[in-house]
Parts: sequence; C-alpha cells; structure tokens
Amino acid sequence: MFRHLTLLLAMALPVVAQDSGTPNKNLDITSPVGDLHVGNDADARKAGLPLYPGARPKQDSQNKDKDKDKDKDKDKDSDQANLSLLTEAFGMKLVVAKYDSDDGPAKIIDFYRDKLKKYGKVLECHSKKHGGDVEADVDSKDSSDSKELKCDENSGPVTELKVGTEDDQHIVAIEPRDAGKGSTFALVYLRTRGKRGDL
Repeated sequence: MFRHLTLLLAMALPVVAQDSGTPNKNLDITSPVGDLHVGNDADARKAGLPLYPGARPKQDSQNKDKDKDKDKDKDKDSDQANLSLLTEAFGMKLVVAKYDSDDGPAKIIDFYRDKLKKYGKVLECHSKKHGGDVEADVDSKDSSDSKELKCDENSGPVTELKVGTEDDQHIVAIEPRDAGKGSTFALVYLRTRGKRGDL
C-alpha cells in the first residue's frame, strides 16, 4: 500500500511545525477507523538507540537566533518527528531524531555500528545526501515476507548504518557539518505491519 514513507513524513512534519511556539506540539486522533499520532517528541530512546555522548538536538541556522524573523521559524520543518498510524488493515511507526555533535563522523559511526549490532547484521552504505527514501511495504502480507535492507548504488559524504528488514528497520545517517567541524546525524526507526501484529 505504501512504498515510500518519505511522502508521509513530508506531510506530517508541517503539521507539527504549524505551532512552533510550544515545545512537543503533538496531534493525537483516536477514531473507530484507527489511531494517529503526529509529534515532534522524537528522541534517541524512541528510536531504540542510546544518544551519542555530548550530542545535542539539531538546530538549523534560523533557530539559533530566535530574534531573527520568527515568521520564517514557523514555516521551518521540525528536525524531530514521531509518527504512528494504526488501523485494522495496517500499522506504521516512524521516529526521526536529528542531532549535532562536535565529534567527527568516524567516532559516531564506530559508536552506532556497535550499538546497532543488537538488532542484527549492520550494513554500511554511502549516499550523496542525508535521508534517502525509507522504503516499506505495508500491506496485509505476513511479516515473514519482509525484504532485507540493502544499500543504494550511490557514493557520497553521508554514511548510513542500516539494520533489519523493510518492515522493521533502524538507520543512523551521519554526515560532516558544512563548516567542516563536527557532524550531524539522524536516528531513524521504522516499523510497519499488515493486519496482524503489534507495533
């Protein structure tokens, strides 16, 4: 049913960012058809991983000086997203949390390569840009049909550590900061199911 969840994330983030005046602005809808949670309350713990020591939530350059053009801040997407959609036919949970660190990418890669091992075999992929498509097949199939994750054919400055299957995956994407000092990284957790199973 859903092949590329990037579109869902793109739709969810602006809803969270509409009222950026209050922290952890969430939208929760419960109905007989299903339940929906959209929020910017994502963090490393909700992504199933420890936070890299000394890391801090990512801040874009506009948010560093809050006195500058607050209208622009309201239009910016949040760097944290927590999205859950549960119905009888399918379910999906997506957590995206972005962080900055003063350490270089190599140290962060070593840290998360070790931490991801508890979820299975860790793939190391290199891509041209941060956050490629997160693919999942959400339909009524059994989770035993889930496909293994693989690397795209790209090569670039972003290192992605991936573990799991298309319907239950953890991804850490690390890239050097533009200024050349430190790194930016994203922790992503995605779980989907068909008619059966819990999230």
